[in-house]
Amino acid sequence: MSRKILPWLSLVAILWLQSFNGTNLSFPAYSSQLKELLKISQFKLNYLSFASDAGKVLGFISGIAAVYLPLPLVLLAGGSLGFAGYGLQYLSIIKKIICWINTACYIVAINSFPVNRQVAVGITASYQGLSGKIYTDMVHSFFHTSQREEASGYLLLNSLVPLVACLVTAPMLMRHGGDKTMSYSKDVKVGFIVLFVLTIATGIYAVATSLVSVPAVLVLVGIALFLLAPLAIPIGVGFKELMSSRKTQQKVHDLEAPVDKFYFVEEDHTKEEEEFEKAIIGVKEEVEWTQLWKKLDFWIYFGLYLFGPTVGLVFTNNLGQIAESRGSTATSSLVALSSSFGFFGRLLPSLLDYFFSRNKYMPSSPVSMAGSLVAMVASFLLLLIDSDIALYIGTAMIGIFSGALTSLSVTMTAELFGTKHFGVNHNIVVGSIPLGSFSFGLLAAKIYRDGAALYGDDGKCFGMHCFQTTLVFWGMLCSIAALLAAVLYIRNRKFYSQKP
Repeated sequence: MSRKILPWLSLVAILWLQSFNGTNLSFPAYSSQLKELLKISQFKLNYLSFASDAGKVLGFISGIAAVYLPLPLVLLAGGSLGFAGYGLQYLSIIKKIICWINTACYIVAINSFPVNRQVAVGITASYQGLSGKIYTDMVHSFFHTSQREEASGYLLLNSLVPLVACLVTAPMLMRHGGDKTMSYSKDVKVGFIVLFVLTIATGIYAVATSLVSVPAVLVLVGIALFLLAPLAIPIGVGFKELMSSRKTQQKVHDLEAPVDKFYFVEEDHTKEEEEFEKAIIGVKEEVEWTQLWKKLDFWIYFGLYLFGPTVGLVFTNNLGQIAESRGSTATSSLVALSSSFGFFGRLLPSLLDYFFSRNKYMPSSPVSMAGSLVAMVASFLLLLIDSDIALYIGTAMIGIFSGALTSLSVTMTAELFGTKHFGVNHNIVVGSIPLGSFSFGLLAAKIYRDGAALYGDDGKCFGMHCFQTTLVFWGMLCSIAALLAAVLYIRNRKFYSQKP
């Protein structure tokens, strides 16, 4: 297959994978039903939430595997692990008795478009934000007759759909290096612009169908069409190559033309290689994962991720209980809203980077993260207002900015510690998620339990006080993360000022 078509085909495969990979994003939609069906406390529900994130502690293994094993095999391993984990939960619900996919996706995106890695990774990561909405609509279409069936439906789909997606896309994700000079071609620029248009249209569709009542089956059909639309890019590139090849064959009788053409092609190729070498300066240094612990920047960054993006995930995990405690019955709509706005949040850094990266006023990754974290603090404060409007707006804001943080963190890992060992390094950073999920969620569960003892019924807490202190605490953690982002920028100010 052509070296120009393969990167785009791989990118489309990643979009599909990420759309079904965010199984944890659907957890708040069925957590309340799971709690009631299993007769468990808020503490045990937090343990279950922690268990779904605990695999990230060993996520670095997937990075090591990606170095020595074919990427399709790494992908299938991830799908199989998810199938086993969610499958067992499904069996327990009907009374009969996870990081690898992300690693493969990020590595393929970076290798396929080394110069445009921020854009490629950001766009593909944004599609993971759709997962919560996709799974919610699938459950509403096929498993919406009872609470038990709805909860079991989420688990069944979470176990089967990612595995099927891995089997379908694995042949498309062969390890390959991107064509360096291709990154500067007009085809790549046009391709990314088309992809941005399709991605934004997909996000608008997701948000609109989350706010307006539309039959879930029709929503799924629309999403399927939007997911197929990016195939137009590799098809278009292939068609253009075919037409160009025919024109070349028609001119083959001209014996002098190839000499001049070869000269200019070689000259252009040299210039493009020089431009590539300048562009690749966007990496500060290549750090092996065994040496990370010696770097102060790593520990600052680890703390930033622990107190920032992780808190956004903990909020999402508790969204079902937050909505229930405030008397809202629209948990599924909130999950779909958070997922849809998270989609735009993950896309936003890539959009700005692609069109304004050469602008001297474009903020660096640490500065962008600090700004997003400050906005997260404002979102948690907004949620202290006893209003459904505040609940919806606050949830949407957290979706946007936690999504942006997720996308920015991928870029910052590559910037600070290089791309050669990215798969392992980033998974070590993401290992902070289970720590935060357990400890921050445990505090939320304790406050919830105390509230249920005073004002609740049957172990359930009702009222703003159930999560009021928790929201303030989460806001304080995000403030600490914003300060750490500022420190990281100050320490690396010279590097970011020299970036092209």
